[in-house]
Amino acid sequence: MRQIVSTMAVLVVGVCAIGAQKPAAAPNSIAAGQKMLHSMIKDNIVRSAEKMPEGNYAFKPTPEVRSFGQIIGHVADSQYLFCSAASGKQNPAPGIEKSKTTKADLVQAVKDAFAYCDAVYDGLTDAQAGGLVKFFVGGEQAKVTVLAFNTAHNNEHYGNIVTYLRMKGLVPPSSEPRK
Repeated sequence: MRQIVSTMAVLVVGVCAIGAQKPAAAPNSIAAGQKMLHSMIKDNIVRSAEKMPEGNYAFKPTPEVRSFGQIIGHVADSQYLFCSAASGKQNPAPGIEKSKTTKADLVQAVKDAFAYCDAVYDGLTDAQAGGLVKFFVGGEQAKVTVLAFNTAHNNEHYGNIVTYLRMKGLVPPSSEPRK
């Protein structure tokens, strides 16, 4: 009986000691979180661009809004806008929305634009996330704010893309069954 009590006491002390320890913070947890969110929306947008048939790239639900292809071009342009600002570099490829119209050109352009941003997200660390950069909204913003704005902007336009896909009888990537 005494041995059981001693063993239980050791276990209780050990469990309390483990519970009292704070888990180590994940390295670059802010940066890793931003990269994860970017990757999720990137996947949905690229898969949507690939999924929409060429003939529907000119589709507009109403005359006042962008066509499906123009939305894809706008998203590509925006990747360069946001990620060049976050990296402190000059925007390397403006004008995709106005210059590209075919599915092949737009799919490639959005893939290239996301690849440009991937490098910026991959290079972000928690230590530099708060560093200020020039940005068209509010003058200077923290790098992480610019990248979070990029993800929010992508999600906004993915909402448009989902509507266009649904209007054409297609299931958006985010609604497809998981494999």
